[in-house]
Amino acid sequence: MGSEGSEVPAARLDRVSTPKPQRSLYLIHGEDPYRARLRAAELVAALITNDRRPSDLRAQRSPDLGGRLGVTRHDARGLDPVVIEMSGRSQGLFDAIDELRVVVVEHAEALTDVGVVARFPVEAGLVLVSESKIAARARRPVKAKAAAEPGTADLATAVGEAGGVIEHIMRLAPGEIGGWIAARATLLGVDIGPDAITELGGAVGGDSQRIDQELGKLGSFAAGAKVTGADVRALVSGAIEADVFQLTQAVVRHDTKTAVGRLETLLADGQAPQQILALLLWQFRVLLFASAMKTNADAERMAKAIRSSAYAIGKWQSFARGVTRADIIRAYEVLYATDLAIKTGRTEPENAMLLCVLDLCGVHAADPRELVVGEPPRR
Repeated sequence: MGSEGSEVPAARLDRVSTPKPQRSLYLIHGEDPYRARLRAAELVAALITNDRRPSDLRAQRSPDLGGRLGVTRHDARGLDPVVIEMSGRSQGLFDAIDELRVVVVEHAEALTDVGVVARFPVEAGLVLVSESKIAARARRPVKAKAAAEPGTADLATAVGEAGGVIEHIMRLAPGEIGGWIAARATLLGVDIGPDAITELGGAVGGDSQRIDQELGKLGSFAAGAKVTGADVRALVSGAIEADVFQLTQAVVRHDTKTAVGRLETLLADGQAPQQILALLLWQFRVLLFASAMKTNADAERMAKAIRSSAYAIGKWQSFARGVTRADIIRAYEVLYATDLAIKTGRTEPENAMLLCVLDLCGVHAADPRELVVGEPPRR
């Protein structure tokens, strides 16, 4: 909650205490749809019960609004805005006369007439929820003083001018993921170890909805026992990708000890050498695109080109600075030679993978291409 006509700053609203506005009008938006819905459910409950405690999304169990009396829920897609206004003015048959009426509008970015915000009765609460970020339009100088046409203002501006509060729910930052997982595990009754938190964070990233889903699955599997890193690697899709990501990081740093240790862990967990090889190739492809990335717009465009995500490309950006195109081309050659060596039976798959990782780390005389061509290739 925030001051009148204000936007809550870049706080992530895990724990936010702000003054109550003069009217109960809120716009919740941002890059994290699941946490935006969590915040909406928390806010509606606070408005109905007049709960003044600070916001704590870590303790909000579900985005479900429940069947509360006095709460009307609308989807703005294809909805006549007049219906929203009427919902704020009408008293339900079973509504308590001393209880605040609250209207929740989901997918608020689809509103066709934002003028409904100003017309909405001040004695009722209006919570607008958008699962994407809504940016206010930049103010432009006007040549003549002309009244704005109805429906032309943007939603964020309309809320601000009406004295409402704008809450921006940001995506979990890398440094916040571990704490969020631990808090959500406690809330959901899942006993999870530090190694499992690290593995899960690496597998799902900042996807808050998937974190809850995977915690529920892991908790059911563990049946009261502590969830371990091995459990996460066995049950969570993407965990092997996270391990290979760390393997690739070690290779790029030429950290031989870490890289070989990661490879041995993957093989000991039963991962097929050619699956590891395929994921290594994919990581180097992402690294190639990350090395050419200059802006967030570049990341979005490149993500579409390789059917990845801007987040995945962004993770590699800091490592990509010290990698040249020639380094990546050589890595491609080594990976291709390793694949051929395994398929033609020139050596055991595990030995081929070890030579591949050592060569990628810059270890002399560990070139798997020799297994294919029969003599040391030119470097």
